[in-house]
Amino acid sequence: MGNKGKILVTGGRGFIGVNLIQPLLQSRDVRVLDNLQRASPTGWQNQAADFFQGDVLEPGSLVPAFTDVPKVIHLAAYGSVVESVADPTSNFAVNVHGTLNVMNAAVEAGVERLIFASTGGALIGDATPPVDERSLPKPISPYGASKLCGEAYCHAFAKSYHLETVCLRFGNVYGPHSAHKKGAVTTFIKALMKDEPIVIYGDGSASRDYIHVEDLGSGIAAALEVPVEGSETFHLASGRETTVLELADILRQVAGKPHHPIHFKAARRGEVSRNFATYEKARCAFGFKPKWRLEDGLAATWEWFISQGEHVFSVEATDS
Repeated sequence: MGNKGKILVTGGRGFIGVNLIQPLLQSRDVRVLDNLQRASPTGWQNQAADFFQGDVLEPGSLVPAFTDVPKVIHLAAYGSVVESVADPTSNFAVNVHGTLNVMNAAVEAGVERLIFASTGGALIGDATPPVDERSLPKPISPYGASKLCGEAYCHAFAKSYHLETVCLRFGNVYGPHSAHKKGAVTTFIKALMKDEPIVIYGDGSASRDYIHVEDLGSGIAAALEVPVEGSETFHLASGRETTVLELADILRQVAGKPHHPIHFKAARRGEVSRNFATYEKARCAFGFKPKWRLEDGLAATWEWFISQGEHVFSVEATDS
């Protein structure tokens, strides 16, 4: 066992999970709970952590994994804005009801602290950036609303059941083991690899805050130990605003295809027009500071995709 004890990661076979588990194993005994429906096809080492197959929508399946675990990182979720607009009911079931099931299991098992994977952009909605923990949430998508519900339950359970909760609002995460994702970075890279046009929804001026998964993992690990009284919320972001067109241009340069064609299509419902966040609160509380510059992180991510070859096109695109 690691010197900091056991930890459970729900959704630990997904993109963020497989990147997070390896550094956690350096100091902890890690358990993973996942239903494998949206698992990453790469990055998992069977012997690395104790695996429990279970589903957040089936409370009985959670009990074995939660037994005798002091801390939980709850990553299991449906993470797509577009998908949530198309099917808000399924998004609510997994992200709200599933989170409630996880929190109930945590209380019943005597868990001390739960880390909740939230979001910055979708939860806040359209607001003048940079946003921070004091920004008023006004989600414009069912996905954003589901994460706001999750944060509300975190605060409520901290007060009602003395479960320490830490809500971490993620920026747009990218990095290795993301071939199964639907996000812009993965989609643009695959288009470049296949010599197909990059498709941008809207005029390309929409902005996001892109954070490398390694930086995100460092923030999650640090949040496990930060002193909290009840419930706290922190943004884990890069603090840099990048438009979708700028993202495409950086990736075209990285790929050595600076004139690769871009096609523009109508903007999609539920997607915010501008977003980036300040991480000052997390920096002050537990020393969070991203190390990856976007250009370097995208270059490393491109190299990972190239190393995987044709396999990156054989995986089903999901967003978890």
